[in-house]
Amino acid sequence: MPELPEVETTRRGLAPALEGARIAGLRVRNRELRWPVPDGLEARLKDQRVLSLSRRAKYLLLETTGGTALIHLGMSGSMRIVEPDVPPEKHDHFDIVTTRGEAIRFNDPRRFGSLLWGGEHPAAHPLLADLGPEPLGPAFTSEYLYSSCRGRRVAIKQQIMNSHCVVGVGNIYANEALFYAGIHPVRAAGRISSERIARLVTEIRNVLRNAIELGGTTLRDYRGGDGKPGYFRQQLAVYERDGEPCKSCDNNLRRRVIGQRATYYCVECQR
Repeated sequence: MPELPEVETTRRGLAPALEGARIAGLRVRNRELRWPVPDGLEARLKDQRVLSLSRRAKYLLLETTGGTALIHLGMSGSMRIVEPDVPPEKHDHFDIVTTRGEAIRFNDPRRFGSLLWGGEHPAAHPLLADLGPEPLGPAFTSEYLYSSCRGRRVAIKQQIMNSHCVVGVGNIYANEALFYAGIHPVRAAGRISSERIARLVTEIRNVLRNAIELGGTTLRDYRGGDGKPGYFRQQLAVYERDGEPCKSCDNNLRRRVIGQRATYYCVECQR
């Protein structure tokens, strides 16, 4: 599914078309997404000026003069800029049309995405209120992560994928960051030294920043806001490479399931 780098890439691609624009209309073709698109949202957004398009975790926040809409890409969602009169495809569920003559079109074959209303205080919305810090923000420090791990027996991979601990470190990037940090994914979070936690924080940041610069990771049908695929997949060190040689030591990489998620690692390089 689209993870933080894919959502951030989408945000960066769409922001120039939306920020400062006025919304001419919202066209909803299918309200039955993960949660139903609220009735009356068309009226709330019409004629509002877009102040910013920001991101919190994997949510896009469309801030307007009348309040903020929350957009989630779900498992297979994408957004792209099209001309308003381009005929919609089967899974094009809504358009945000601007007075600049552009439409931001949402496509989601699985319909696990969402379009919701966050009002004037979106940070208090139930979907956002209890989230942990952003991994690329100033609050995500080695001291913070070390403190959050103290006394925890859960595997470190599950800990950094817990959105109450830190947001946006999805499965792909958790695998990659743990490899570069040299930490075995099943090691108990509370049994990792502060020095190794500090390295993990650095590698989480490095992996996410690199993925954003390369437009994310295309695994199936992800596309950024400009319609182009991401290229971070070409640099994956361990994810979906089980049985292949480790890029550091040449031992074959392994796969196991941790917390119902596929996990890839090197027994020699990760301790």
